Amino acid sequence: MSKPNNILDSSIEFLKGVGPVRAELLKKELGLHTFRDLLLHFPFRYIDKTSFNKTTEPAADGDMVQYMGKITDIETIDGKGSQKRLSAEFSDGYGSVELVWFQRINWIEEYLEEGLEYIVYGRLKKYGGKKSIVHPEVEKVTQDSLQKLTTLFPVYSTTEKLNARNLHSRAISNLTRTLTEQLKPGDIPDFIPDYLMEKLRLRSFGEAVLTIHYPKNEAERIQAENRIKFNELFLLQLRLLYNRQLRKRKIRGIAFEQIGQKFNDFFHKKLQFELTEAQKRVVKELRRDMGSGIQMNRLLQGDVGSGKTIVALLCMLIAIDNGCQACLMAPTEILAYQHFQSITKMTDGLGIQVGFLTGSVKGKVRKELLFALEQGNIHILVGTHALLEKPVKYARLGLAITDEQHRFGVQQRARLWTKAMEHPPHILVMTATPIPRTLSMTLYGDLDVSVIDELPPGRKSIRTIHSFESKRPKLTEFLRTEIGRGRQVYVVYPLIEESETLDLKNLQDGYEQILHHFPRPDYQISVVHGRMKPQDKEFEMNRFKKGITHILVSTTVIEVGVDVPNASVMVIENAERFGLSQLHQLRGRVGRGAEQSYCILMSGNKLSNEARERIQTMVRTNNGFEIAEVDLKLRGPGDIEGIRQSGMLDLKMANLVTDTQILQTSRQACMAILEEDPELNLLKNKRLKAYLEKNKHLFLSWGRIS
Repeated sequence: MSKPNNILDSSIEFLKGVGPVRAELLKKELGLHTFRDLLLHFPFRYIDKTSFNKTTEPAADGDMVQYMGKITDIETIDGKGSQKRLSAEFSDGYGSVELVWFQRINWIEEYLEEGLEYIVYGRLKKYGGKKSIVHPEVEKVTQDSLQKLTTLFPVYSTTEKLNARNLHSRAISNLTRTLTEQLKPGDIPDFIPDYLMEKLRLRSFGEAVLTIHYPKNEAERIQAENRIKFNELFLLQLRLLYNRQLRKRKIRGIAFEQIGQKFNDFFHKKLQFELTEAQKRVVKELRRDMGSGIQMNRLLQGDVGSGKTIVALLCMLIAIDNGCQACLMAPTEILAYQHFQSITKMTDGLGIQVGFLTGSVKGKVRKELLFALEQGNIHILVGTHALLEKPVKYARLGLAITDEQHRFGVQQRARLWTKAMEHPPHILVMTATPIPRTLSMTLYGDLDVSVIDELPPGRKSIRTIHSFESKRPKLTEFLRTEIGRGRQVYVVYPLIEESETLDLKNLQDGYEQILHHFPRPDYQISVVHGRMKPQDKEFEMNRFKKGITHILVSTTVIEVGVDVPNASVMVIENAERFGLSQLHQLRGRVGRGAEQSYCILMSGNKLSNEARERIQTMVRTNNGFEIAEVDLKLRGPGDIEGIRQSGMLDLKMANLVTDTQILQTSRQACMAILEEDPELNLLKNKRLKAYLEKNKHLFLSWGRIS
């Protein structure tokens, strides 16, 4: 076997105390293959063992304590069957405590000797006036063990399988110490240029990594942690910003040079309302992108009801005026069909052919549609992921739009690129799920971002009310009043992924309860859920849209895309089971007309702290971006919808919620470097360039698939 260039590239099995068997376990359980992997397996918390308690000091049941003293007596006690326990009497000269073990008795018995001094650490238990510690950590008092007490003691993540093989946190700590004692800070390479470290007063990365495992105090730990966080966030931003400038430099796009007749006819003759200032600003940004000759790759954020569809249609008309086709891909058939209907209605009389394609479009209709598309006779194609299938071919695709883009997989979205013949299509991704600024800088840092941060005039703010089951009669009366005023009502039940049967039972029970309070023929009720056939779903939705039914009882299939301006009340049952993002999306189904609208959050009396905060946030604000910030704080970045699949957030220490200042500093530093030296060819950026060359796989163009 050839010797590695750097000690950190050595296989972990060659570290003293590991060997082939343990190495295999560490690889499988924690992904630790090399010395570097172990070094970057950071502690997730620390125990302060820098001081000792006295056995006579007041301490509550369950407190963590650390004593130093002698073992005065050891006894093995038989229990039921083959069960045994080991009991040792421990005294620190002030008082005594019993130490108890039920596992690894033979090893502990060999390790303990009466009369010797030990350091004991564990959770104190009190029973019948007697103190005991079950399964304490014990270590003989030596010069080495006392030296360890000058630092915070690291705790490492491990697994049940590793614990069973004695590779618990303490064992991993010992392996890490063995490794760090062999290393100097200079052995740990860094890619941050020296001049940037000097400017930002950063300590060396090597020092930070060695310190983080055994910091002497809290201040030293924080300093080392911040340095490691900076490296992680700097690399993340470098990947995004480098890809962004690479795409803008090298990926050409079709230049939409003219604003033609279709756009002007629609804008001046068909558009029945004035665009908001935010919409106008965004349209200008998109026009500039599409006319530049560089492929547009833009994210359009806009809260529910802010008018993203009109902006998207104006972009499609620009594409058509420049001899190209456009497509719009939506995550559900309901949403896709609604887009198809609204675009068809808005472009009526302009000589524009709009096609509709989903999995349910089959046979002759599908065949004729695909032929017309390939011949260039269809200008706009609207549909679901069926748009990505192989037989779907365009004459000249110039603009590809995805709505609620986080619901599509990365590979799915990438396939849109293959649909264009010469140049890649301009890409516009839209979302009504507001993205906090920190995540926007991270997930979409290689995209240009446009925000519609203004609602159309005349819209009244939706009133959100939290209510309990005891107030059900009052709610029923309120719904009767609203229906009596000619309004319509949504009643939504939670989607419990593990049990579709339970979903339907909840919905069925709720439907029967509503029927009891709103009997036929005075009231008409529609039911929609995910297991219905598409045509049945569409039939019920149309009855509600046309005002034939007064109440729509549904699961979350109506979360996006249902637009019924006459619906003024959204009742969300078991609201505590919904995430903030879903609650906000559901609330956005009402408030689309000029009338006052309401969102009623029904919940049980017992709420977790997190559920209570979610509901209180909904009651307090209608601002989607404020809601997204709270959602991020509650759930963390790894749980926000669509983020896991991106593969971007492989952060060991940095946290996008709490480390915004470090994120902004690292982003500004990256931007300054790339502005001065786009190719990283300057001598002072040599280390950064070498890192980039060595890790090309990390610098794939994310813009191509976002």
